[in-house]
Amino acid sequence: MLTNAEIKRIKSLKEKKFRDEFGQFVVEGEKMVDEALSSGFRVVAVYREEEIGRDAMERMSHLSSPSPVLAVVEKPKPKGVALERGLYAGLDSVRDPGNFGTILRLCDWFGIPTVFASSDCVEVFNPKVVQSSMGSVFRVEVLYCDLPDICRRFRHMDIPVYGTFLDGSNIYEQNLADEGLIVFGNEANGISRETAGEVSSRLLIPSYANGRTAESLNVATAAAIILSEFRRRSR
Repeated sequence: MLTNAEIKRIKSLKEKKFRDEFGQFVVEGEKMVDEALSSGFRVVAVYREEEIGRDAMERMSHLSSPSPVLAVVEKPKPKGVALERGLYAGLDSVRDPGNFGTILRLCDWFGIPTVFASSDCVEVFNPKVVQSSMGSVFRVEVLYCDLPDICRRFRHMDIPVYGTFLDGSNIYEQNLADEGLIVFGNEANGISRETAGEVSSRLLIPSYANGRTAESLNVATAAAIILSEFRRRSR
């Protein structure tokens, strides 16, 4: 039987400082728990409502409507950054957990193995990131880094660095390589000045509206369009 102390510890993993302290995070829902169990991540424990009771599940769940199953998963050890040729995504100050998780899901779909994230991005094991990734958090590697430096390192390898800008060039009229780093910026401010200085090709998703239109696209929506266009060109 779960003790109050165990329930309190699992509940505490909702906060980053306790995820860091215990080196663990939580996933909830049948699909997410199945994804965790079939991944290379170490699953510490699985709790089912039928075994522990509704009250205990409600007390330790991170969701407003608790799922019937919850797992505690060990965070992987941080890895060093080793650059190889290929197509990658970079996230510059993406703070919204839903956007971050959705972009991980998109990267998973479009075969992007690694995301380079600036240190001020939301943490990948934030409960909302984990849930919105729909399991992609277990397949797409996220490396927190000095993003401008990573951009420079890619360029020194003669690998292009693309960025999304409102004053960029129409993506549908540009030559796109089948390798490179594609940088997506902060929800409100876009790509930072320092990172923008390391971008070799500025891209724009054009608007086709007549007259007044939306100011910009949501970063996850932009990522979907741009990753799709890169993969379409490389077929």
